[in-house]
Amino acid sequence: MARIVMKFGGTSVADLDRIRNVATRVAREVEAGNEVAVVVSAMAGTTNQLVAWCQGLSPMFDAREYDAVVATGEQVTAGLLAIALQTQGFDARSWMGWQIPVATDGQHGKARINGIAGETLIERMQSGQIPIVAGFQGLGPDNRVTTLGRGGSDTSAVALAAALKADRCDIYTDVDGVYTTDPRIVARAKKLAKITYEEMLELASVGAKVLQTRSVELAMKERVRVQVLSSFTDAPGTLVVDEDEIVEQEIVAGIAYSRDEAKVTVRRVPDKPGIAAAIFVPLAEAGINVDMIVQNVAEDGTTDMTFTVGKTDLLNAQTCLEAARAKIGYAEITTDRDVAKLSVVGVGMRSHAGVAGTMFKTLADRGINIQVISTSEIKVSVLIGAEYTELAVRALHTAYGLDA
Repeated sequence: MARIVMKFGGTSVADLDRIRNVATRVAREVEAGNEVAVVVSAMAGTTNQLVAWCQGLSPMFDAREYDAVVATGEQVTAGLLAIALQTQGFDARSWMGWQIPVATDGQHGKARINGIAGETLIERMQSGQIPIVAGFQGLGPDNRVTTLGRGGSDTSAVALAAALKADRCDIYTDVDGVYTTDPRIVARAKKLAKITYEEMLELASVGAKVLQTRSVELAMKERVRVQVLSSFTDAPGTLVVDEDEIVEQEIVAGIAYSRDEAKVTVRRVPDKPGIAAAIFVPLAEAGINVDMIVQNVAEDGTTDMTFTVGKTDLLNAQTCLEAARAKIGYAEITTDRDVAKLSVVGVGMRSHAGVAGTMFKTLADRGINIQVISTSEIKVSVLIGAEYTELAVRALHTAYGLDA
């Protein structure tokens, strides 16, 4: 007998028929003798509608009331799934975040989980009850409902699995696992049977949409075994596990891309100590995350500083830098939204040379110019023109021997 947390995303519970399908999957695990807790997202499209209603009333809405509104989507799904399981003869009950409770900090709209009291749910599961937990939500220190930000239900599920000391956290979505790259671009992309926490974290952070980054961070910290599965097929999924669980480790696990980047270049900045801080500290204070950075020094004592931000932060970044122009002393700012970040990820890079060289040569052979480069221990990322994204992904997938 295993203790399993099953999490179902918005597309998996999009209508009543799909909720019935989820109930059947949960019932199958229970009938196999497992203790099961379920975490659910809002039905597909529901959260967007709730957010739109808040914005329609006030662009400067109270974040606490925003949370009270948008948290209701998951509550509806939890109640409906409990009813669906009850009609099949199972003892099921819905739980809101505040009832457990899922304790969070007070950052409404983007709260972080501080802890989950799992004792009551464990007792209920041992007695044969199926807890259906509303994901994405918790209880702040002010006794108000909080939400965890987009994708927060994945984080809810992993945190609950850790609190319940579950053997596994199964995350059901509209894809049947983690692939070496986006199968919509590369038809010969392979599904991975296993992937390490570190690789999944890097892939999630650079554009792969399968799992939310915070959920992978938490899974790695708490050593929760995560499985990515499809709600619509019975095909085996992908396990996200410790590196020592993978016997034959590939040099490159996958290739990810993101079209959500924008490039900013601050031109002819004085090349002197403290100038990088003058540029990046105001951006950090404005809550703007800077990713790739490159500096080009000229002979006249000036430098060009190029970096990337999310496209949604571009206007805010420009405004922030213009406000600090007198302190920075730059000549002009140029921006480019037509770029894409391409990343090659694999823990095998630690012990194999030449991964970056293969990437650069492959792109050069196809006439693709590299604008910015950044690296980590298990990742190489480059910024290229957005129009070359699909060509580059296909070429690199073949170059690293990942084609099925």
